[in-house]
Amino acid sequence: MFLHKRFRTFVDTVRGRGIPLRIRLWDNSVIDFAEDPHVTITILSVSAIRHFLNPTLATLGYAYVEGEIDVEGRVADIVEVAARLAADGSERGKVLRRCPRPARHGRKMDKAAIAYHYDVSNEFYSHWLDPGMVYSCAYFRSNGDALEAAQEQKLDYILRKLRVRPGDRLLDIGCGWGALIMRAAEKFGAKATGITLSRNQYELARERIAEAGLADRCEVRMEDYRDVSGRFERIASVGMFEHVGLRNLRSYFGKIRELLTDDGLALNHGITSTDPDSGESPFGGGEFIGRYVFPHGELPHIGLTLKEMCAAGLEPVDVENLRRHYALTLGHWAQRFEAAGEKLREMVGEKRWRIWRVYLAGCAHGFASHWISVHQVLAVKEGAAVLPLTRDYMYGV
Repeated sequence: MFLHKRFRTFVDTVRGRGIPLRIRLWDNSVIDFAEDPHVTITILSVSAIRHFLNPTLATLGYAYVEGEIDVEGRVADIVEVAARLAADGSERGKVLRRCPRPARHGRKMDKAAIAYHYDVSNEFYSHWLDPGMVYSCAYFRSNGDALEAAQEQKLDYILRKLRVRPGDRLLDIGCGWGALIMRAAEKFGAKATGITLSRNQYELARERIAEAGLADRCEVRMEDYRDVSGRFERIASVGMFEHVGLRNLRSYFGKIRELLTDDGLALNHGITSTDPDSGESPFGGGEFIGRYVFPHGELPHIGLTLKEMCAAGLEPVDVENLRRHYALTLGHWAQRFEAAGEKLREMVGEKRWRIWRVYLAGCAHGFASHWISVHQVLAVKEGAAVLPLTRDYMYGV
């Protein structure tokens, strides 16, 4: 049979590569690719062989999420094996990167995409995020920092970069569950406003603000960034511009400029592509995320980010790459997710549990491998001189 011949070609190609893998077929026969396999993939039917003919992270992820294969082993080992199989697949003729067509983002589509990802349930996220429920890259002073400390350090680092002062009006675009605006109000004395399109985030953030006694200095709105009005001395956007769309970057940054006072500061913190040409991560990882995790998400290269920022009338004054910090952050999330595995599976069902399981561990691998990155860009209105000459203030020097 043709499929069987091609599968034998796959087996012959992978043998001798030292991949610590065992494949168990639907008839319980076993193929070992190393003396001490760390990962076992069970192919549950003849038809599932197709995912291994020219494997990518997208095809392997699809097979796992849709229940056509099962896997056993540590999730970090599973992702490592999948990445090595995908690399082998690319060597046999698969294209490493594709050029995705930018989506036409609008209010309705963006709101639906945000609801799909963030409105799983607040309880779901609470089991693997820190107590502040900060769902973005933390800031580690050392590899051994606890996640809780690293996320608090990140919030303070952003607010120090922005030089937030008592009485400053601060806008957080894509405020999540409200951690940054609460920190800005409580520790830095800001008048903080956060916006989100997630109903779950909005409701819990309001509860947390009220419980902390911050309602007089801190508010959250369920509002599209395109509809915000007013003027703000400080603007932050953390983990949000990935949802804007490549076609909308200039208008997005233009809106930030419109809302910013002449002496204001804005900080954009977001995931970026390391490929300046396609915006796609290698071996089909981005394809999997676009299908199952972040519908219509698009990652610009840092070069495009800076170009569109400048074209919108903002001047980048500080650019920092936090890629290694995100690899550490995702490692913590993946470990916590695994520890709460059965509880989470019962909560959201088998398919969604499988999606998030491989997504978190896969992204940890992707950031560690330089497939994707994350940058903080601090900006002012073009030509404004509102910062000290050195970066010392960011570190409390």
